[in-house]
Amino acid sequence: MPDEDGYFGESVAAGYDESCAEMFEAGAVGPAVELLAELAGGGRALELGVGTGRVALPLARRGIEVHGIDLSRAMVDRLRAKPGGTAIGVTIGDFATARAPGSFSVAYLVFNTIMNLTSQDAQVDCFRNAAAHLAPGGRFVVEVAVPDLRRLPPGQDVVPFRVDGERLGFDLYDVATQSMSSHHVRVVDGRGSYESVPFRYVWPAELDLMARLAGLRLRDRWDGWTRQPFTSESRQHVSVWEKPAG
Repeated sequence: MPDEDGYFGESVAAGYDESCAEMFEAGAVGPAVELLAELAGGGRALELGVGTGRVALPLARRGIEVHGIDLSRAMVDRLRAKPGGTAIGVTIGDFATARAPGSFSVAYLVFNTIMNLTSQDAQVDCFRNAAAHLAPGGRFVVEVAVPDLRRLPPGQDVVPFRVDGERLGFDLYDVATQSMSSHHVRVVDGRGSYESVPFRYVWPAELDLMARLAGLRLRDRWDGWTRQPFTSESRQHVSVWEKPAG
């Protein structure tokens, strides 16, 4: 069961950066920061689910004022302990509903974080919350996987995503409810650990409808941060919705 920090309490926060080390590499972070800095222009940026600052810190180093919202105090403590971390304003709360001070040129959700909201209502609320934070003409950016249901043969509901000598990972799908859970088994120094995190997968067209309910319109959709074309073979997308300037 989650604690007051949700599913990202102390036990997860303590090893989060190491467990997601590949996502902290320059090749993963750099293109995201480049695009978000461009969209922010001279304005402020709001990260929903700021975590330990993987994107917020390098974006702030580009001269962008960044504010974050996050439910997990344990994750935010790691952000605060990093160089430049105290300069990132953070609102503790559920990013689907919590309000940060002021307005922003860009709001963003990265690394599948929209799926941490495990109901359609919560995801709709998130779009409305992002839109409420945006100045006219502002953009809301979401990076998320395309549901990988084509890998499910009839009668199967499990898709492995990592199998090696130290870690086993698999996703369990319920196609009737769009709920899923990621299961992680790790072996370190001969000792095993297990954790499971719930998600709700969401389709690109469904996100577009959520955006329209929030008064936003799709501006761009790419396969990734370097703006490759989004196609039927894409396994993820970076989408940008815009708040009307009028």
